[in-house]
Amino acid sequence: MNDDLQQVFDSVTFELFERCRDSSPNFGVTIERFRASLHNTTQKYLIDASTDPASEDDVREFLGLIQADDLFLALACADGNERSWWEFDHANRSYMERVARHLAKTEVDADEVVDWVYGELYGTRVVDGERVSKFATYSGRGSIRGWLRTVIWHSLVDMHRASHDEVSLDEMTENVGEGAAHANFAAAPSGGEESMIEGITRDRYRKATVTSLSNAFASLEAHERLLLLYYHVDNLKLREISKLVENETSPLRGWFQRRSQSRDKDPNARIHESTVMRWLEKSYARVLQLFRDELTSVHGLSESEIETCMSLAMQDLAGGDIYKDLTGNL
Repeated sequence: MNDDLQQVFDSVTFELFERCRDSSPNFGVTIERFRASLHNTTQKYLIDASTDPASEDDVREFLGLIQADDLFLALACADGNERSWWEFDHANRSYMERVARHLAKTEVDADEVVDWVYGELYGTRVVDGERVSKFATYSGRGSIRGWLRTVIWHSLVDMHRASHDEVSLDEMTENVGEGAAHANFAAAPSGGEESMIEGITRDRYRKATVTSLSNAFASLEAHERLLLLYYHVDNLKLREISKLVENETSPLRGWFQRRSQSRDKDPNARIHESTVMRWLEKSYARVLQLFRDELTSVHGLSESEIETCMSLAMQDLAGGDIYKDLTGNL
């Protein structure tokens, strides 16, 4: 944009931002965040989309067609703002379920699609240290529901293509989400272990790996162990865990109520899948930190030796055995 276009862009963007902030003051979206999103969209779909130079009226008209409130909500959700997630879920879940039922073959498939989409919307990948949310792809051009319909369709296709590959302990902390976090540590294929790690090295570090990982799980707080137990041993979905926490008899209920009261929130409010994801993410990070700390402080291993133990954890601890200590003291 030239200076004149930039001035118009800045003025209209500020007006849109003020309107959105007045409407949703708890979303935590900054003017810089909002402006950067609109700038990328304007540059891509207006400035670069035509060989003819854009006019000031073109910029005003283009920005006037942006679904600013939907964009504001999407940006807040992408940043993990809890209030925005509640509002998004309240306004759009039933719509998403209807679309999924229409596109999927069965009711079960529809439920799985919605669970998958929520994982994608929250963000199941980390790039350069930042969680990548699907919401980041929403530009505000067209309603968020129209965009969601496309996301649901693509997710349905991706689900059928998806394979559950091996996931390391490091990757678990970076890839929380339905499907990614469900991947267990897979056993190395027969005959392939020696090519990856020499037998003598494996024998040397195996005990430290098993002991440290076992102690890491055992050192978790009761609610963290129970959460991982629900997710990995009982194979409950995020939605199912959410509903369990809402149940007055749930062992997690008391912990959630204390946590909610300490943050001045309604302890009886609905638990959202994104909240469960954040709890899982923090639990994975705790396991990883405890595991590394013990390898360093107790076993005196170097960083390269710790990486060897990480490889052992991924290759040699198969299936549910890695979660064997989760039931202790529950």
